Amino acid sequence: MLELAVKGNKWYWGWMVVLLGVIGAGFGLYLMQLKFGLGITGMSRDVSWGFYIANFTYLVGVAAGGVMVVLPYYLHDYKAYGKITILGEFLAIASIVMCLLFILVDLGQPMRALNVLLYPTPNSVLFYDAIVLNGYLFLNLVIGWNVLEAERNGVHYQNWLKPLIYISIPWAVSIHTVTAYLYCGLPGRHFWLTAVLAPRFLASAFAAGPALLILLCLFIRRFTNFDPGKQQIQALAKTVAYAICINVFFFLCEVFVAFYSQIPGHMTHIKYLFVGLHGHGALVPWMWASMILMAAGIVLTVTPATRKNETSLAIACIVIIMGTWIDKGLGMISGGFVPNPMHEVNEYVPTMPEIGITLGVYAIGALVLTVLYKMAVGVKEEVHG
Repeated sequence: MLELAVKGNKWYWGWMVVLLGVIGAGFGLYLMQLKFGLGITGMSRDVSWGFYIANFTYLVGVAAGGVMVVLPYYLHDYKAYGKITILGEFLAIASIVMCLLFILVDLGQPMRALNVLLYPTPNSVLFYDAIVLNGYLFLNLVIGWNVLEAERNGVHYQNWLKPLIYISIPWAVSIHTVTAYLYCGLPGRHFWLTAVLAPRFLASAFAAGPALLILLCLFIRRFTNFDPGKQQIQALAKTVAYAICINVFFFLCEVFVAFYSQIPGHMTHIKYLFVGLHGHGALVPWMWASMILMAAGIVLTVTPATRKNETSLAIACIVIIMGTWIDKGLGMISGGFVPNPMHEVNEYVPTMPEIGITLGVYAIGALVLTVLYKMAVGVKEEVHG
């Protein structure tokens, strides 16, 4: 099927050239970071995880969100999702590739990643995070490729894939659950020290992942001869509506517990994010923007008229993606580190090299996704004509 990826019009190849240019610029900045160290980033002794890990955390959720089409199709035989399941699996592949790259650029010395395998530590959550991420990437590569190949040949996928498919469903939940444990397993960081963190991560994942998939489906319908289907998009939209409501509800539960119980360790972090603390409030406008965006997304997806209108649905998906990215990326990371355990406020702001390297990683993910979707849509056009 690789031959389908090298067939395209001038717009396709122009897009690929742009991505390669961004990747080249990002790689140049990464070489600078490799030479001078993480001192070129905005991270510090107080804020040791920054923009890289923020995007890593968010993209794990996007990858996990793919299970929202895999589970109904394979477990409940919801045949409508048969047309888009491969799109969800390929989106998960591109997302996990970016996750692994963000970990590498955050390490400083990328060879340190091998220490996870050379010196396995079963009592470390990072050890299990490495297992579930690489395992999920492997499962989606094997399942997605073989199912698409079978569809192209007009046959049913091979029976040996069924166990892998069934394993991939709880595995998708595990990747974001284990990622949440990286945070809530740190007793010195009160903002993350909550049992509801993993459910919050999953709720935002099941909103952001399908929202991005809806946008991709609308794009494919607009610019290719393959129609993912109106019924499929509307079913995904309902999933997004429920998930974003649950995500906001979980956050409000956190606010209630912190302020009704007057827990200082939790209150100070929320105050810093939403009203500022000790004269510092770099994230205040961002966090309020996040709440407004997610509230707008709830209104647009819960209301039947705006959900069924694909223009307003696309707007809803965009604001939900932006709102959850700010909440889980900027807010979740900085909120856990600021103020520090000594109650001092040292704010974090990503530097231009960090942003450039991040854009380079996203460009690699977009390149992988473009190639995979080019093959998937090519096969769909052949089969469905």
